[in-house]
Amino acid sequence: MSGAPDLKVGQMLRESRTITDADIVAFAEVAGDRGRHHLPDQARAMAHGLLTASLATKIGGRLHFIARRMGWEFLRPVWSGDTIIAEVTVRALSEVRSGTGVEFDIEISNQHGETVLRGDSTGVIRH
Repeated sequence: MSGAPDLKVGQMLRESRTITDADIVAFAEVAGDRGRHHLPDQARAMAHGLLTASLATKIGGRLHFIARRMGWEFLRPVWSGDTIIAEVTVRALSEVRSGTGVEFDIEISNQHGETVLRGDSTGVIRH
C-alpha cells in the first residue's frame, strides 16, 4: 500500500499511559463532562470513557490516520492511577481513491490484564 508502506494485516501497535487526576480534570474541562464520578475529590476519580479511548487515537495520530468511523464498547471503569495499554491491530488494508483504507481492531486493558474497552475503527491514510 503506497499510503501505508509500513503497515501489514495482523500487525499490532501498542501504546500505554498511566491515567492521573490531572488528565481527568483536563479532559473534563475540554469535554465539559463534570459528572461527580469524574471528580478527583472523590475516593478515586473515574476516567471518562473517551479519555480511555484516546490512547488508541494516539496510535492513529502517529500513522496520520483519518478516522471515518469508530465504535466503542466500554467494559470496565478506568480509575486515576491505573495504567492502560492499547493494542491496535490492523484488520484490513485496501487501496481507496484518497489513499490507503485501513480497518483496525482495538483492545485497551488495565495493569491487571483486564479488558476495559473494545472497539474498532475504519478510515484512511491519505497519499
